[in-house]
Amino acid sequence: MLQISYLRDNKDEVIRKLLVKNFTRAEEIISSIIQLDAERRNFQKETDAIKSDANVIAKQVGELMRAGKKDEAEVVKQKSSELKQKEKFLQDSLVQKEEEMNNLLVQVPNLPHSSVASGKTAEDNETVFEWGSKPLLAQDALPHWDLIKKYDLIDFELGAKITGAGFPVYKGKGARLQRALINFFLDEAVKAGYKEIMPPHLVNADSGFGTGQLPDKEGQMYHATADDLYLIPTAEVPITNLYRDVILKEEELPIKNAGYTPCFRREAGAWGAHVRGLNRLHQFDKVEIVQIAHPENSYQILEEMVAHVKGLLKKLELPFRILRLCGGDMSFASALTYDFETFCAAQNRWLEVSSTSNFESFQSNRMKCRFKAKDGKNYLVHTLNGSAMALPRIVATLLENNQHPDGIRIPAALVPYTGFDKIN
Repeated sequence: MLQISYLRDNKDEVIRKLLVKNFTRAEEIISSIIQLDAERRNFQKETDAIKSDANVIAKQVGELMRAGKKDEAEVVKQKSSELKQKEKFLQDSLVQKEEEMNNLLVQVPNLPHSSVASGKTAEDNETVFEWGSKPLLAQDALPHWDLIKKYDLIDFELGAKITGAGFPVYKGKGARLQRALINFFLDEAVKAGYKEIMPPHLVNADSGFGTGQLPDKEGQMYHATADDLYLIPTAEVPITNLYRDVILKEEELPIKNAGYTPCFRREAGAWGAHVRGLNRLHQFDKVEIVQIAHPENSYQILEEMVAHVKGLLKKLELPFRILRLCGGDMSFASALTYDFETFCAAQNRWLEVSSTSNFESFQSNRMKCRFKAKDGKNYLVHTLNGSAMALPRIVATLLENNQHPDGIRIPAALVPYTGFDKIN
């Protein structure tokens, strides 16, 4: 959530930046927020003035009563009663204005970083890095959905029977490959200085609001209505919310956490050949890296996180590219996002496998996560997160790119975790 003081002081810049994100209601909503804030502040001033007057009158009543002037005291008491009624009216009006203003504030996405280009769709994203050669496969090469049947690695039909479409059952070497990747990604994160966290897989509405999933993405989240809890769409939500309503010490920053969780996404409206097999699921595994950072160096930290994900893909020997997302393709809460895509050879397609973002103070303002600086004042931290990594499309790319007539080769970095070097 954006800070109201920043909106007041930088209205034109805010509107211009929001248009980069294709937020077409920017001028209307920002103007309304600023107007409501002005009205709110006027009500606050009047309320404060009445409270001050009430304090003076309360002292007068006490003095008159002590002097035995009961009649005069009763007259003054009547004035006090009138002030209390006016104060209640002003307080109710103040609460109403704050509610109206906050209802608009939560609709406003984060401002994009100055490097973010205008654009509406993924076609407008900018490729900023590319590594590796695209594999040359035999003409009879199979897409991963056929490979998993051939080698009995994953069963989508069993998952559909147990739960529904998009909930696969991993079996044998398919299950071991999943576990190997999770452990590999966690170990690499720990080597890079991240503390491993094992968070809950359900969160309350306050946590969903804190990281920007609510009220923006409630339609994409599974909701356990009886308890008003949400299945997490990513470990970012519980791990970042560890610091909700916390004031950190400046010397504690940056805080680096990583965690493995299953992720649950309804993916409402997703359909077509591009979501076949592992390309899009309702439940999938992911290791997430999260940092709580000082505002002065959060973009340096973002580059470090990008470098970490680069290193993972290189160790897995997967050709990949990095995209800087345009305004129209960015998430609601992000200020700058880099997407990583691997080239999946049998499908002849690029598949997104990681998204690494800086949210600046957008999430921390919602969560009230601050740090106490050397000047004694409290400031909002910056929050960052990245997939390091999401498993389904990594598995799809590994299977397709490494298929040979005698089986599927496992990258050398994974062999200590799988216990086998080939699926056959």
